[in-house]
Amino acid sequence: MLQNQLAIAVGVFTITYVIIMSEKLNRTAVAMVGAFLMLILNVESQEQAIEHIDFNTIGLLVGMMIIVNIMKKSGIFEYIAIKAAKLSKGDPWRILVSFAAITAVASALLDNVTTILLIVPVTLVITDTLRLNPIPFLVPEILIANIGGTATLIGDPPNIMIGSATGLGFLDFVVNLAPVVIVIFVVTMLLFKLIYGKQYYCEDKDKLKILQMNENLAIKDMLLLKKSVVVLFMTIIGFLLHQALGYESATIALFFGALLLLVSGVDVEDVFLEIEWPTIFFFLSLFILVGALEGVGVMEFLAAKLLSFTEGNLLMTAMVILWVSAIASSFLDNIPFVATMIPLIKSLAAMSTINVGPLWWALALGACLGGNGTLVGASANVIVSGMISRHGQKLSFVDYLKVGFPLMIISVIISSIYLIVFYV
Repeated sequence: MLQNQLAIAVGVFTITYVIIMSEKLNRTAVAMVGAFLMLILNVESQEQAIEHIDFNTIGLLVGMMIIVNIMKKSGIFEYIAIKAAKLSKGDPWRILVSFAAITAVASALLDNVTTILLIVPVTLVITDTLRLNPIPFLVPEILIANIGGTATLIGDPPNIMIGSATGLGFLDFVVNLAPVVIVIFVVTMLLFKLIYGKQYYCEDKDKLKILQMNENLAIKDMLLLKKSVVVLFMTIIGFLLHQALGYESATIALFFGALLLLVSGVDVEDVFLEIEWPTIFFFLSLFILVGALEGVGVMEFLAAKLLSFTEGNLLMTAMVILWVSAIASSFLDNIPFVATMIPLIKSLAAMSTINVGPLWWALALGACLGGNGTLVGASANVIVSGMISRHGQKLSFVDYLKVGFPLMIISVIISSIYLIVFYV
């Protein structure tokens, strides 16, 4: 019976994964069918499936989506971008640096997909005003969004999943990942200056148009802005203290999300309509799929093979996880990949004396930074590609690959050195 369950679980998981990778069908629908096939074919019961769902990850995602969806109604993000462009005196390179800094910080404190959705439209307005090609601005923003999101627990879905599965808190991610992220940010921006340098030039008359913009017109609701900023500040304080207070990160996010819903005065139904429910159900389905594999012993088998290959050497194991995660996440969606790797690392911990602490940071760095490798490597990349197309221009897979993949490799080399020096 177990042998049949094993074959069915591996078969359903593999077929589901291949169809998701093909991008021929909606990934959420495919994942949901695969997940419920595990129940229909008796690989796991409904009760077991529910136990496998990580509701801390789900709660954290929903809570942050509520806060961000309410905040953006105030116009604060457009205000910040226009203000930054004016402070840069209309100089294209200085505008890019300021937008990149905003993108990195916002990706770390909100999430990288939301940040991209907010920063790209403003960037297109600025580049149109300066009569410049938007590609040398948007490609850096894609990479910086993924790099910035690597720094914190809430910046990128893989980190949310890792934090929830391990009990690692917001401060743990900041202390262990922010230092190397800052180095990668600086190196990446310097390399963009070399790659696109000549394209960051415009006429003085076009710079004057930027200085004539009125950022105050971007603010649609000052009272909502004040309420949103206060609640966001309280949320961040909550994340910094959640371990000391004994609360899960989802509790913090959902509480302050509910509080902002209560005090903001916005239409609650409108806010809930804007939550990315397909993403939420994609996560739910992945937890059930991977939980089924875990239940039939696949993760223990893979962990044993990895231990055999690395002979229990921490350095070798960390480097394998970092580089495999990075390369895989360049071509596959990093969310299902990380969902598969988490129980694998847990099995490693149970089967050996390896200190798996550094392995979690290797997985986070590989999965988050690896998304920069190709145009399909992360959600932010796909979203920007679509927005560029609607703007009447094209960012092809190959054109992005020529820039993104080498820079991704450099960021992973920096991560390797960081892990070796400080952890291994």
